Amino acid sequence: MLMQIGPLNLHNAALKLTAGAPAQLLKAGKPQIAFAGRSNVGKSSLVNCLLGRKKLARVSGEPGKTITVNYYDIDGKLFFVDLPGYSYASVAKTERDRWGKLMEDFFADPERITLGIMIVDARHKPTADDETMAAWFHSTGCPMVVVANKCDKLKKSEIEPNLARIRATLLLPDDAVLLPFSAEKGTGREALLGEILRAVG
Repeated sequence: MLMQIGPLNLHNAALKLTAGAPAQLLKAGKPQIAFAGRSNVGKSSLVNCLLGRKKLARVSGEPGKTITVNYYDIDGKLFFVDLPGYSYASVAKTERDRWGKLMEDFFADPERITLGIMIVDARHKPTADDETMAAWFHSTGCPMVVVANKCDKLKKSEIEPNLARIRATLLLPDDAVLLPFSAEKGTGREALLGEILRAVG
C-alpha cells in the first residue's frame, strides 16, 4: 500500500484536536482537507483507508457517531478534518442543534478549507442534504472532490449509470472530479490521494 505521496508520509498521522464547540475550531493555517457527508456514509472509514489504518478515525455502524470536528495531523504538513455527518434523524434535537451550529461555524469561513471531499453513497441518488452541501461548495468556489463510496456494493454495470446520476443530481460540471471509491476495498485510494496532493501543492 502506497504510504508516501510526494512529501507526505501517511504513516505519520495522529489525532491532533477534537473540537466540540465553535470556539475550538482551528483557523486557517496548515491546509485543511475537509471530509463531509451524510451520517453513516463512511467518512471515518475513508479517512482510515487513506491513511492505511483501521482505527485511527473511530468507525461505528451507529449513525451520528462522529459528534465532533476531528483534526488529524498528517506528517505535520496538513490536517484531515473529519466532520460530523448530516441527516442524523435518530439523534436528539439538542444534539442536532449543537452539531448544526458547529458545522455552520466551520463552513462560515471557506478560506479555512483547502479542499472539500464530499462523500456520497454510490448506491443511491444523493439526498436533499447532499444537494445543499454541493451547492455550498459551488457558491463559495471552494475546491471540491466528490467521492462515491461503497462502489464495491454495486455490479460493474451499475457503476457508470450511478455516477452519472450523482453528477446530474448534484449539478456537477463536466470538469468536476467524481471518483468511484471503496473504503472497504481501497478502490480509488491512490486517485483521491493524488487530488489531495494537487490541492495542497
